[in-house]
Amino acid sequence: MRRDDALKTILSSKVIAVIRMSDTEKLFKVIEAIKVGGVKAIEITMTTPNALDVIRTMAQKKTPDTLIGAGTVLDAETAAAVIHAGADFVVSPITNFEMIQICRRYDTLVAPGAFTPTEIVAAWEKGADVVKVFPATAVGPKYFKDLKGPLPQIRLMPTGGVSIENAKDFIANGACCVAIGTALLDKKAIEADDWDALTRKAKDLVESLNPK
Repeated sequence: MRRDDALKTILSSKVIAVIRMSDTEKLFKVIEAIKVGGVKAIEITMTTPNALDVIRTMAQKKTPDTLIGAGTVLDAETAAAVIHAGADFVVSPITNFEMIQICRRYDTLVAPGAFTPTEIVAAWEKGADVVKVFPATAVGPKYFKDLKGPLPQIRLMPTGGVSIENAKDFIANGACCVAIGTALLDKKAIEADDWDALTRKAKDLVESLNPK
C-alpha cells in the first residue's frame, strides 16, 4: 500500500495494534477480530520469532483494507527487508535517518521513535510521516499537549503505557493515533480463541477515539 493510503487508514481509526506472536494461524484470526472492531493496522515487531516470515505470510493473506507493518526496526537494512517482505509501514523505537530514507524511497509510511522536542523535530524534518513518542508511559498525555503548542504540524503517536482507558486522553491532547499492545490484544482471550472479546475491545477503543 502506498504511503499516503496507509497514513489515511491509520488516521481514520487512530490505532495501530502491536503484537509479538509467531503463530500465523492465530495471528490471522486476531487481525480479523480486531478489524471487525475497526482496527485495521497491525504491527509485527522484529522481536517476534521469524518476524520476516510472519510479515510475509500476513501480507499475502491480508485483505486490501488491512495494513501489516513491521515494528522495532532499527536500521536501513532491516527496513528494506521488511518492505520487500510486504510491510505496509515501518515503526522504530529510535530515529535512524538512513532507515527513514529507505522508507521514503519505497513510498512506505515510516514512524521513527523520538522523545525530546529536538529529537522529534529532527525525525520529522528527515521525512517521518508520524513520530512515535517512546516511552510515552514516562510522560503521559499532557506531554503531547505541551509538544503540540510549539509543534502543531508534527503528527505524534504515543507508544508504551497506552491502554483502552487512557488512549482517548492521548488523542485529546494532540496525538494523531496510538500504538497499543497487550491492553488490546489480550493474551488470555487469544489463548482461549475468544475472538469476540478482541472484537469488543477493538470496537470500544475505536469508538472512544472517534466519538460521534
